[in-house]
Formats: sequence, structure tokens, C-alpha cells
Amino acid sequence: MSSRGNLEWTINVSDGTTKVLEPERGLVGRIRDEVRSSITGFFKRIWRFFVEAWSIGVVEPKKFIHCFKVGFALCVVSLFYYMRPLYEGVGGTAMWAIMTVVVAFEYTVGATICKSFNRTVATTLAGSLGLGIHWIASQCGLKYEPIVLGVFIFIFAAIATFSRFIPYVKARFDYGALIFILTFSLISVSGYRVEKLVQMAQERVSTIAIGTSLCILTSMLISPAWAGSQLHNQTITNIEKLANSLEGYVAEYFSSEDSNGNVVPEDGLNKKLLGYKCVLNSKASEEVMANFARWEPSHGRFYFSYPWQQYLLINAAARSCAYCIDNLNTCIDSETQIQTPEYLKQHIKKYCMKLSICSSKVLKEVATTIRTNMKSTNIDFAVDEMNNEVEDLQTALKSLPYAVQQQSKTEKTVQQNDEKLEPPSEASMLDVLSVGTLVTLLIEAVGRIEQIVDAVDTLASIAEFKNQNEKKMQQKQSSEDTETNCHDQEAMKALEKV
Repeated sequence: MSSRGNLEWTINVSDGTTKVLEPERGLVGRIRDEVRSSITGFFKRIWRFFVEAWSIGVVEPKKFIHCFKVGFALCVVSLFYYMRPLYEGVGGTAMWAIMTVVVAFEYTVGATICKSFNRTVATTLAGSLGLGIHWIASQCGLKYEPIVLGVFIFIFAAIATFSRFIPYVKARFDYGALIFILTFSLISVSGYRVEKLVQMAQERVSTIAIGTSLCILTSMLISPAWAGSQLHNQTITNIEKLANSLEGYVAEYFSSEDSNGNVVPEDGLNKKLLGYKCVLNSKASEEVMANFARWEPSHGRFYFSYPWQQYLLINAAARSCAYCIDNLNTCIDSETQIQTPEYLKQHIKKYCMKLSICSSKVLKEVATTIRTNMKSTNIDFAVDEMNNEVEDLQTALKSLPYAVQQQSKTEKTVQQNDEKLEPPSEASMLDVLSVGTLVTLLIEAVGRIEQIVDAVDTLASIAEFKNQNEKKMQQKQSSEDTETNCHDQEAMKALEKV
């Protein structure tokens, strides 16, 4: 009997213990448990949603600010609908201003300007053409008017739709082509008189202009998020991730040691190794940011018509290097499975470690050049040092067969085998081939790093980056001028006292 006064049924188990038999729950009990678990799961999902949303806002606070900016813009533009004088001033089409804010307000300034420009120009152009086509059709009489309208709608809609397949138009004016088709079709098939169409078109263009202007001003004046700055920072991050991944993989292969000879913890090593994968998947976002960055006005160190296209070339070279690192990762995994002899690793360890350190140094120097917008005075020396290490590694690679022979001799001496020395076995040749593949991929990565350096040099030339020595000279000259002014002021004060 249980503590609650209820009878309990027990059975003897084969291992000598007893087990209490739980009574079966009825239908009502099962339904109650299912409802309870469903409600609990529902609230857990809501809680996880808020936790995830909060974490996103903490990582990128500007996303929270963007939400407030959209709410502010909608609040202001809705005054044209709520206030009678403003409502009458725009002819009762204030709802189009609200719709414009909803569809045109984007996260970055460039995206907002792009959509606003596309919407305004497409609406104006389509409205003007629609009015002209409607007037031409009305001159053809009631019998032929729908035929003329249908023909023109077919022609312009087909042309605008085809233009969306052109890469340049799709990248910059796809939204405008869509709005053009919509507006032109609506105006062309309207049954109003021409005079009323003109008034409607004017009111619609004015309200859309109000909405787009408010979007642009709010986006630029209240904590702006610049697409150009995001592309700039992402390019720097991509190159730094390549440097960490390349050095990390070589460190993992050779006993997980970093550039200072310290053992790298597993968590820290994994973070370094996985960084290059972000570079492989960043092409789409980079193209979008570069497209929107072209629309942005001067901000910070970036002027209008800044060479954002060159950033795409830099990131393309970075992705090429990331693919090479990915192949290096595959090669290291395969070598781990076949267990390359330790003496072969030791033969090339010093050279591979030096080359990975020099390569990482070059990439980090390139990232610093982009970050500071100044030409580095150390980049040429770092590249030369990297190429010298490549030559040393190639020399070590050529001497691998000799190392295998020496190892075979040593093993035979230890075993006191008096038989004639035989050539290396098939397994030894396979080991040499696998190590040679690793070295070849590492050298190939160096070649692709040089492509990144060349792309950054081109950016520095086009954007007119200053040299570090020039900046130091300017700072020195400025300090000397300040000291000279101070001495002149002191001399003038002394003369006044005399």
C-alpha cells in the first residue's frame, strides 16, 4: 500500500528486484497531458524567439535602431493622412506616401537611396508615358482605343521585363523596372479623362517624392548604416580569417603549435580553421553591398564614386585563396588517415611553419592597409620574405627522396640487416607523394596571396592611399609649425613688453 492509502501492484523481475506497476491513465488524463505539453512547448518557443531576437540586437545594435527609424518615418508620414490641411494638400493620396516608406526604407543608406530613386524615377517616367499613350489612344476613336492601349502595354511591358534579365539593369534598376510596369499598366488602362489622369499622376508623384525624401533623410541623419563601410569591414575580416586559417592548419598538421611555438588549445584552433569557410560563402552579400555602396554620398573616408568594384576583385582573390585552403584541409585530413611518417613531417616542418607565418604576416599587413587607407612600407619586404621561404620549401621538397633513403638505411642498420639495400617501398613513395601534395598546395596558396596583394595595390592607387612615410612627414611638419608659431608668439609678447 502506498503512502497515499492506495493499493499498488508489484511484480518480481528476473534480476530479483520488484517493480511497481503504474495504473494506465484514462483518455481524459492523456488529453490533459498533451494539452499541458503543447502549452508549455508554445511558451518555450516564444521565449526562445525573444532570446534570439535579443541576442541579434546585442550583436548589432543598429538593427534595433533601424526598427525605431522605420517607426519614426511612418509616424511622421502618417500625419499627411491624419491632419486635414496636409491631407487636402496632397489630394487625398497620402496613403501612397505611407506605402512608399514601407517598401523603400531599407537597413543601409545605399539600399534606401537605391529603392527611393528607382521608385521615383520609374513612377515619373511611367506616368508620363502612360498619359501620352492614353492621349494617343483617345485620338483613335472609341473603336480602336482599347486596341492601341493593348498594343502599347504589350510593347512597353515586354521591353521592361526583358531589361530585368540584363545583369547591369538587374543589379541596379530591377525594382525600378518592376514599378515602371505596374504604374504604366495602371495609368494606361484607366478609364478616367486625360485631365483627371494628369491630376492623379501629379498627386501620386508628389506623395511618392515626400515618402522617399523622408526615407532618405531619416536613414542618413539618424545613426546611418552605410553599405560601403560594411563592405570595407567585411573585406578586412575576410583577409584576416584567411591568415588565421592558413597558419592554423599548418600548426594543426605540425603538432598544433602556433607562430610562437606554443600549443594552441583545441577550441581556439577550431575557430582559426573554420574562418575561411565564411569567405567562401560571402560572394552574394558582397555584391549586394557593393551595388548599394555606389548610391551612397560621401561619408567618412569614403567619397562618392569610391572604387567599390575593386573590393569585389579583392574578395574574389580572397575566395580563390580560401578554395586553396579548403583543398589544404582535405589534404591534411587524408594524410591523417594514412598516417604520414614523422620523419617526413620533421623534414619539412621548419620550412612550412616559416612559410605559413610569413604568408599570414602578408595577409595581415594587407588587411591593415585596407583598414587604415595607407600604403604599407613593410608589404614589399614581407612579400619578398614569403617568396624566399617558398624557395627554401621547394629545395626541401626536392630532397625528400634522399630523406627516405637515409631513413631506410638507418632502419636497416638498427635491424642489423646485411642484405643489399633495396629501393624505398611503395608505401614510402606514397608518403612522399602525399607530403609533396601538401607542400604544393601551400605554395599555391602563396601565389593566390600575391593576387590579393596586387588587387589591394590597385585599390590603393585608384583611391589614392597615402604612404605611411608621407603621413609621418606631415605630422612632423605640423608639429614643427606649431612650435614655430609658439616661438613667434612668445617673441611678439616679449617685443610688446619692451
